[in-house]
Amino acid sequence: MVKNKSLQKSLSRWWIVYLMILPGFLLTGLLSYGPMAGLYMAFADYRIGRPLFSAEFVGLEFFRMVLRDSVEIGTVLRNTLGMNILSLIVGMVVALMFAIMLNEVANKRIKKTIQTVSFIPFFVSWVIVYNMLQVFFQGGTGLIPTFLRNLGFEQQGLGVLADPRWSWTLVILSNLWKTLGYNAVIFLSSITSIDTGMYEAATIDGANRLQRIRYITLPQLMPTLQILLILNVGWIFTSNFDQFFLFTNSLNRPTMEVFDMYIFRFGLRQLDYSYATAVGILRSVAGFVVLIIVNAISRKFDGGSVA
Repeated sequence: MVKNKSLQKSLSRWWIVYLMILPGFLLTGLLSYGPMAGLYMAFADYRIGRPLFSAEFVGLEFFRMVLRDSVEIGTVLRNTLGMNILSLIVGMVVALMFAIMLNEVANKRIKKTIQTVSFIPFFVSWVIVYNMLQVFFQGGTGLIPTFLRNLGFEQQGLGVLADPRWSWTLVILSNLWKTLGYNAVIFLSSITSIDTGMYEAATIDGANRLQRIRYITLPQLMPTLQILLILNVGWIFTSNFDQFFLFTNSLNRPTMEVFDMYIFRFGLRQLDYSYATAVGILRSVAGFVVLIIVNAISRKFDGGSVA
């Protein structure tokens, strides 16, 4: 009764606020939770053009098919985890170092300029990024292959964008370029929250700049780095579809195809919706399990976690 009265009092007092929030809840339910009814396709032999729930129920048959296809799934899993983990590690470490170095810049105008320039790529579309890479690295016509060929170093017409040996490097470096400024801003905001008295005390004790970074700045940034790693681990099986849709081609597919492109290939190109849905469910479950495990390990060792 007390809870009901409290709820009624809150509704009567803040009804206009709840009314403003209502469209957001409705849109979330309609666009985020409504399509989850399509998960039924993973358990049924669905064919396009038929009502969803009229399809024959086959249980876990498509999940067994996914697990039986161990060779191709293994390649996709290797590509997804390899590029995502390396991109995460390289991106966080470089952003951390960049933020620390940027924080040491005394001239505020130069500091703001560098911060702004590094943040701009975050807003650049992957379509534009790929067009820029084509200008520089397209085999035969790209600026860099042409320059190297004129110097006698590059004889073949195969460029970086189509060479399987460069797939992971291309993805990791393009992700770093896109996210460096964004991640650096997060670390910079954490640096500004560090008590300046700690730096003053260290300076009085004779600590130089490198020692202050090592014994004050880095330890104070570890909780932020830890939270960012935990949050990103949940997406370790998910890739940026726009990026890989543009970067993947018939020549580099063995080293470039990730789960998003694998699901796209079976679902929208081969119209095997049931198989593609099963792969998507397994990917989501795996990401959730990894997130729970990493969060539990983090809580056990130093008490830091997101929940």
